[in-house]
Amino acid sequence: MFEKLAEIISNYVEVDPADVKPESRFMEDLKFTSFDFMSMLGELEDEFDIEIDQKEAAQIRTVQEAVDYLEKLSA
Repeated sequence: MFEKLAEIISNYVEVDPADVKPESRFMEDLKFTSFDFMSMLGELEDEFDIEIDQKEAAQIRTVQEAVDYLEKLSA
């Protein structure tokens, strides 16, 4: 899950997937804009065939938090 997410992240911001760490913060470290983040959520919904709750997604700050959330939804 982490590797796939890192790959998707690199489609939205100028970062090599290898440079994405579990503790990387979307806004501060990876330089996501709110639009980038919401666009990525849409892609994740399609990729993993899940439905992301916008209020819960707004609480996600780090890549690891996103992985944990996605794994919970995919279970």
